[in-house]
Amino acid sequence: MNDNERWIALDGAVNVRDLGGLPTADGGTTRFGRVLRGDNLQGLTDGDLARLVGDLKLRSVVDLRSHAEVQLEGPGPLTRVPEVGHHHLSLFAEVGRFTDVEADVIDGDRVLPWGRSPKVDEELRVTGYYYGYLRARPDSVVAALRVLAGDDGMALVHCAAGKDRTGVVSALALSVAGVTREAIIADYVATGERLDGVLARLRASDTYRADLDGKPADHHLPRPEYMAQFLHTLDLRFDGPLGWLERNGWTEQDTDVLRSRLRD
Repeated sequence: MNDNERWIALDGAVNVRDLGGLPTADGGTTRFGRVLRGDNLQGLTDGDLARLVGDLKLRSVVDLRSHAEVQLEGPGPLTRVPEVGHHHLSLFAEVGRFTDVEADVIDGDRVLPWGRSPKVDEELRVTGYYYGYLRARPDSVVAALRVLAGDDGMALVHCAAGKDRTGVVSALALSVAGVTREAIIADYVATGERLDGVLARLRASDTYRADLDGKPADHHLPRPEYMAQFLHTLDLRFDGPLGWLERNGWTEQDTDVLRSRLRD
């Protein structure tokens, strides 16, 4: 796998990469040009749009941000491109009229993935967030994977940092494709290479700044043990990611379609 081939250079996003080139357990690799994962797309330039839509044939976007984030940040420039289908699938329980909480106010602890929480073991805290996405919005998770399995050009899944919510959905997609556990974890960790740029962009936004300020950058590092523990939790409770998906409406046909989409 050539890691340099996986990164997509854009002016308005710093953490966009291809899920191609990853090894599968049976000796194959995932396909390039099928699925991208990324961070906040609010800053995409006209040149970025031309590259994504014109050159790379992007046709579907899965936006995992909360309704609060979309309201505060805006839907993003790709929503104005007619060739691209946009699928907003929050991974938070949507209850408030404006936010993901039970009141019409912004609460970083509930709306954003890195909110303040009691002092607990960091690995368990992060794993709890990740498993919480599945518990709160299994419908969004399954729907997101079905969009990624579509065959109309390239698909892109993103959130704010492209690390937590995007990391969970990407890990599930790669698990369905038969990617090795080591490669899934390595893909998750790769966001750390761009973390400084990701945090700088998010801190430039009023939506995210307050929740990020005051924490050292390494607080947000995607450490391998976080994803390993999350996947281990699915192994113990559901006999793996596929087991969880099947309990939430995923079918054998879904598996075949996504594997065909992502596999060489």
